[in-house]
Amino acid sequence: MTVYGWLQATLVIAVVVGLHVPLGDYLARALDGGRHLAPERLLYRVCGIDPDREQNWRHYLFALLAFSAASIAALFALFTFQDRLPWSLGRDGMPWPLALHTAVSFTTNTSWQNYAGESTTGHLAVMAGLGTQAFASGAVGICAALALVRGLVRHGADELGNFWVDLIRSVLRVFLPLAVVSGLLLMAFGVPQHLSGADQLAGPVGSWEPIKLLSGDGGGFFNANSAHPLENPSAWTNTVEIVLMLLIPTALIRTYGRMAGSLRQSWTLLTVVGVLFGLLLVAGNLAQSMHTGTVTAAVGGQTEGTETRFGVPASTLFGVSATASADGAANASYDSFSSLGGGVLLAGMMLGEIAPGGTGSGLYGLLMAVLVAVFIGGLMVGRTPEYLRKRIGFGEMRHVVLYALVAPTAILVCSAIAVALPESRASMGNAGPHGLSELIYAYTSNTASNGSAMAGFNGATDFHNLLMVAAMLIGRYLPIVFVLALAGRLARQRPGVVTVGTLRPYGVNFVVLATGAALVLALLNFLPVLSLGPVAEGLL
Repeated sequence: MTVYGWLQATLVIAVVVGLHVPLGDYLARALDGGRHLAPERLLYRVCGIDPDREQNWRHYLFALLAFSAASIAALFALFTFQDRLPWSLGRDGMPWPLALHTAVSFTTNTSWQNYAGESTTGHLAVMAGLGTQAFASGAVGICAALALVRGLVRHGADELGNFWVDLIRSVLRVFLPLAVVSGLLLMAFGVPQHLSGADQLAGPVGSWEPIKLLSGDGGGFFNANSAHPLENPSAWTNTVEIVLMLLIPTALIRTYGRMAGSLRQSWTLLTVVGVLFGLLLVAGNLAQSMHTGTVTAAVGGQTEGTETRFGVPASTLFGVSATASADGAANASYDSFSSLGGGVLLAGMMLGEIAPGGTGSGLYGLLMAVLVAVFIGGLMVGRTPEYLRKRIGFGEMRHVVLYALVAPTAILVCSAIAVALPESRASMGNAGPHGLSELIYAYTSNTASNGSAMAGFNGATDFHNLLMVAAMLIGRYLPIVFVLALAGRLARQRPGVVTVGTLRPYGVNFVVLATGAALVLALLNFLPVLSLGPVAEGLL
């Protein structure tokens, strides 16, 4: 990695860490408690919501799933009947398998696109459909994280908050103001914004770009995503976009510290995230210098597929940030990364996307890894594991283990089904280990709600559209079920007593324990398939 590359990475990390303090403190004030603002009260009255009535975990989960189901239905109708609606730019309605895939994809915050945006969706579909779900799907992740944190900090209670209040506050108080400010910044740097017809090169890109990055959405207005010069015109916009991907997930760690009443714990968790992100970044840059891509080294090796305007380090930093933050945006061709470089991007998703992860999903995924670390640490010292004065016993760990098994089970089962069928294998653009890496990447990205892709894999078939729908629904909502069930169980506990033998969830020892637990919990599940794909190709 060049000196310029390290300077750029250092600048991005410094900005994110600096901004996470005021933003995280603001999120704690804005999202948890306090009075309802006038626009919010109006929405509550129109929708028939009692904002002062809290919900137990079952009611909270039902509201979350009902909202997501309604969102899928609305998007499906919008894409199917797009040609009959205004601002369609003459685009045809999507076939139902593609419409269903796209509706589920954006509702689950995955935003995998089996179509080219500039030739398939009109302005109404982008603004009213994809743009709305960029706000809403990111907010749903924050809601689930808030419920888990309340379960950890409350004692002898049965309520976890009100889903509708959390949802509306996340959209109006967090995403909307940040999207306006960052949108104006990106437009000032050259990202276009207008509503001209299909004969124009652009459209409402400036209003779409910030929310796709802030919310972990990652879908591209253009097929080339952030490698397109109208989505990402310069090195300045490239840096801003990386910061936007990492900003809210990192700030939520500070929010957790505020809500838990222990900033020391939030700094500890931020250190864990920093170590994991640093490992991915260093590994990615080392891999990109090894000249093991899909073409021979004589053609360019590590520069193949990278964004030539910004260079290899900037492309690698963007790719690692996108896969580690569950965003899924891309300013380079991930299919053309070096063999091991693509493996690093895969590892970022297989890690659970907790470095720092998605908006909300990164925080609750990180807390699940922390509970594993607490359980192991408690057993090592011969005491009942405890965290925030809550006992972490068999019942609690059952939910944690089930949560941890969802992603590897869904990824490996869906990939096995896809590999077993000849018509499915035809979607792989390459034979051998690289073709397997393309397929594994596709189902990892869908299950992990990431949405980035190795472009050599053709997912635009009815089979893959429908199998990916199953992967996205399982990967998004089944973990949330276990998170909320665990939150309800924890909230009902009475506070325990902290003694000299209680494991302290902060300090160097806990950072090492939590980092090790995250690596072992996630990556060992995928070691065999990584060995057959990117590792095998890298050793050829």
